[in-house]
Amino acid sequence: MTDTTAALLSEQEIMIRDSARKVATEVVAATAAERDRTSAWPRDELKTVGQLGFLGMHIPEEYGGSKSTFTEYCLALEEFSAADAGFATIIHVHNGMGGKLARYGTEAQKRKYLPGLASGESIGCGLWTEPQAGSDTSAFRTTARREGDHYVLNGTKQFISNGSEAGFAFALAITDKAAGKRGASWFIVDPKAPGYNVTRIETKMGQHTAHTAQIQLEDHRVPVENLLGEEGTAYSRMLGGMSEGRIGIAALAVGVARAALEAAVKYAKEREAYGAPIIKLQGVSFDLADMATQVEVAHQFVLHAARMHDAGVPCSKEASMAKLFAADMAEKVCSGAMQIHGGYGYLSDFPVERYYRDARVTRIYEGTSHIQKVIIARSLMAG
Repeated sequence: MTDTTAALLSEQEIMIRDSARKVATEVVAATAAERDRTSAWPRDELKTVGQLGFLGMHIPEEYGGSKSTFTEYCLALEEFSAADAGFATIIHVHNGMGGKLARYGTEAQKRKYLPGLASGESIGCGLWTEPQAGSDTSAFRTTARREGDHYVLNGTKQFISNGSEAGFAFALAITDKAAGKRGASWFIVDPKAPGYNVTRIETKMGQHTAHTAQIQLEDHRVPVENLLGEEGTAYSRMLGGMSEGRIGIAALAVGVARAALEAAVKYAKEREAYGAPIIKLQGVSFDLADMATQVEVAHQFVLHAARMHDAGVPCSKEASMAKLFAADMAEKVCSGAMQIHGGYGYLSDFPVERYYRDARVTRIYEGTSHIQKVIIARSLMAG
């Protein structure tokens, strides 16, 4: 594909994107199909990516990170997603935890945990969603009860990316039931400590590389010094980080859609029908033109939203627009790529079948497409 964006990127952005593309192509993509079949955790691949700084992109250099702009991060995430969307989900969740700790942690917490997160020695996860509570954050039931110099956490967390492999976790728990949303607090949790139980690893339609678990916190004791910030501050901070998460998923959706488009163009140039490559058929070429347009528009809007975030401009509406458009686009483009492959597109011998399965969840996690429409509509009503 022609690189239409490079002229608008800085030298640093191009360097990071190209570095991510190189390791994604040579290391991550090479084992993606096998991971899809076996659901193997990409331990070696994560180690390599960590050594290159891609697991500490939100962490300052003084703690071992490679502190990048959010735009640079999105460019890298797109490249990893083009190789394996499940792998991109792992590093997106992981980087998010490092960023939250770097932003809100005490100096002691940062020095204790950030170096391990930056290197990938410790993989991070966030214990937010519960079986009865996803987008409805007011329905959380996990509690944290103070007992002396510890908090005792009890509750069930659902759909936890990296939860079964994590060495570091943030948990959202209610410290004051009477305060409603303002009674929610964040805690640094040790997944190796007693009371952190992986009760189920989900069997999923796609993104088999990214393990998704149910976690039971059962009398899980957390030292008082592992409280992140003050009690009751978690809800507002979680809302403040949602734009980053959504723009990141939009970048991920663009990456997998771009991979599907590139595969479809390649196949259409090689597959012959009626004595010529099928790309010469108007129906096929027009479909590819529509797909290419949608991928490019989504890519450019993701960069726009990311640059707004870097500039400190409020962008919750744009983040929701980016995720809504990119996720819906990715499902359509991946479906179109399968169609161009004909019967072969339905076989696991060709990657477009995996791309389609991997893309579907981008319309669900980090807020469903319906939730994004609610947010956009509210911003319109607010004027």
